Amino acid sequence: MAGNTFGKLFTLTNFGESHGAALGGIIDGCPAGLQIDLDFVQSELDRRRPGQSHITTQRKEGDKVELLSGIFEGKTTGTPIGFIIRNENQRSNDYENNIDVYRPSHADYSYDAKYGMRDPRGGGRSSARETVSRVVAGAIAKLFLKQNGISIKAYTSQVGDIKLLKAYHHLDLNKAESNLVRCPDELVAEAMIQKIEQVRKSGDTIGGVISCVIKGTPVGMGEPVFDKLHADLGKAMLSINAVKGFEYGSGFEGTKMLGSQHNDLFIINDDQVKTKTNHSGGIQGGISNGEDIYFRVAFKPIATIMQKQNTINSKGEETEITGKGRHDPCVLPRAVPVVEAMAAIVLMDHLLRNKINSKI
Repeated sequence: MAGNTFGKLFTLTNFGESHGAALGGIIDGCPAGLQIDLDFVQSELDRRRPGQSHITTQRKEGDKVELLSGIFEGKTTGTPIGFIIRNENQRSNDYENNIDVYRPSHADYSYDAKYGMRDPRGGGRSSARETVSRVVAGAIAKLFLKQNGISIKAYTSQVGDIKLLKAYHHLDLNKAESNLVRCPDELVAEAMIQKIEQVRKSGDTIGGVISCVIKGTPVGMGEPVFDKLHADLGKAMLSINAVKGFEYGSGFEGTKMLGSQHNDLFIINDDQVKTKTNHSGGIQGGISNGEDIYFRVAFKPIATIMQKQNTINSKGEETEITGKGRHDPCVLPRAVPVVEAMAAIVLMDHLLRNKINSKI
């Protein structure tokens, strides 16, 4: 299986399955001398781990990271950083009923067709549990970005038809961590939680949108033509399980505007080139322009539902299946740190490219 490495200079190669012994990864390209705050790395994993609340999966995993290489006396050495997160609470018997059955909207059929076999235990490699490795790499990238004045904040902005209508600059994004759904508006968050609870009780699932804001990005990040900054962010987000859409800046709403309305006019502010508006989302021509980068990521409803569905088995015979096991009724609360992690990996990768180019 190819496609297990992300990035060009700062790279993550990850491995592992949902019900295997462990998941892990190798981070390469991290500069030497970066102080690693292990408590911070673990806190990022804690934000993603299962069993956080009654609106997430009840699988109990400590998700404790073990750093195996690349760090000496708390600092990176410049060599590959190896790490693992051991699985502790697998219940593979939950999947005995679908060993030969294709679950609707899962990767069961496509994996079987491509590889001639599949791991039915929680989807194996196709499970969202794989994202635990991304969070480790993202946490290390965040530490590097912080040294360079760059911050990344993601939050839940929509669950089903319940939308957070306020623009990000009218919100205190730090409040996102104050509630179960990670929405920075308390009233909207409560409505979202009630909606998820209602859906969970009916044995169904629900999707939504995560918004992300990146502040402090310097001008000049992005490598046209094929490695535009927004293109790499799009690839990063679309590689996350359950993601169905990505838009940055004005996105699809921008299609309703005229060019005279959409253009971001240049101004001078504090002797710096700025834009009067930011419909471009901080990226023009694939290169950052110094304004805030903001984007939205659409997540589908989780495919495993606790309701009876018609399907077929590997022999092409019609059959029925009912979801079993411990699954999220809504992926959004636990996906927020994953979105931040992938954004951090992209930003660090491009920042390192810029540093190399500046030395040529």
